[in-house]
Amino acid sequence: MPLASRLRAALRSPLTPLWAVLALLPFGRSAEAAVLVCMLGTVLLFVRHPRALGEHAGARLLLWLWGAYVAAALLSTLDAVAPAKSWTSTAGYLRFAPFGLYACYAMRYEARLRALCFAVAALLAFWMLDAWLQALTGWSLGGRAEAQRISGIFGAGNLKLGPTLAVLSPFALWAARERWGRTGLVAAFLLLLGPVLLSGSRASWLSYALVALAFAWRETRAPLRFAAWCGATLAVGALAAGLAWRTSPRFEARIERTLLALKGDEAAVDAALAGRLDIWRASLRMIAAHPLNGVGVRGFRYAYPQYAPAGDHFLTAEACGAGEGACHAHQLLLEVLTETGGVGLLLWLAAAAAALAAWRRASPAARERAWPASVALAVAVFPFNTHLAFYSAWWGLLFWWLVAVWCAALYVFPGAALAASARGGRA
Repeated sequence: MPLASRLRAALRSPLTPLWAVLALLPFGRSAEAAVLVCMLGTVLLFVRHPRALGEHAGARLLLWLWGAYVAAALLSTLDAVAPAKSWTSTAGYLRFAPFGLYACYAMRYEARLRALCFAVAALLAFWMLDAWLQALTGWSLGGRAEAQRISGIFGAGNLKLGPTLAVLSPFALWAARERWGRTGLVAAFLLLLGPVLLSGSRASWLSYALVALAFAWRETRAPLRFAAWCGATLAVGALAAGLAWRTSPRFEARIERTLLALKGDEAAVDAALAGRLDIWRASLRMIAAHPLNGVGVRGFRYAYPQYAPAGDHFLTAEACGAGEGACHAHQLLLEVLTETGGVGLLLWLAAAAAALAAWRRASPAARERAWPASVALAVAVFPFNTHLAFYSAWWGLLFWWLVAVWCAALYVFPGAALAASARGGRA
């Protein structure tokens, strides 16, 4: 097929808006344009097929998960410290339902799911090459690198390259494994390892390590072979870190800051954690003061001055641009408890239980089809890590993109069902 014909076919594909959401993430709120297209597609779907919801178990699962997420936010607004911010944020979360439904119906066939996974892998490869260019030259499409880390296409004012690459890396590793076997898997792992390390995000390092463990277990399925793969991966990671330490001043600065924690005293640990001990203490005070429904979604920065100690450096340094203090709790469980309280945490746990139950009920073939999205989502919500804000516009959108793709992937029709469905007039 000529290149022009392929481009036209790609633009007409229902997968294009889903891929565009990720492609536009480095450019601020422009990704919302692709979300709007998906929402309009959902409206058209239900106008034409009012009973479509009853035909897709993944769509129903998505609505249950979305309901828990929004219910926690809605209950937190009742006595929020910043009512206007909490109410407008909660209203914004409504868009995730039609967006997620679009993903479920756009990827209802296995061929489409595979096509999206390969398209996401291609996008990550582009971001990775741009990050390598910045690591070698100091410049990328996003501009000049920050002093202590590379930022790639996201730019020095938007340090999300590491978390995004680490969380989405299962799609790239899966695609490389599908296309080139284990050799491709190892090559893709090594190529992504450099930008993740040089991004300077220690949460990304842990996330990528978890991804490596998941793929090592998938390749071995036996404890001894798994241990051997883990040992080899650890050795390669240590060698890569050592090379980066000797050749990259940015990486060296991040490691030296991390090693401050070895001094053992509280000030050194807090410095190594970039002041997060102060944030977490303030979070615990907020939880104690608002145990039921929290301070309200996105209200953390507005409540922070009241619970931070005098002279807190987040207040004096104007960390959020207006002297309000830290922007969010930097940890999923603390964020949920701080902003939505105990009720919100129970709703999140109920959603997690529903998701795990759906995973257990799914067939082995369905789990295999959902593998990249499953690993990415599990890494994103891994509780023993630091996180971006799940109720924010940016990370919240990426989180719900993963949830939507996972729900769709778990219930896609196998390839053989495509022809039968088309003959039945449902394609």
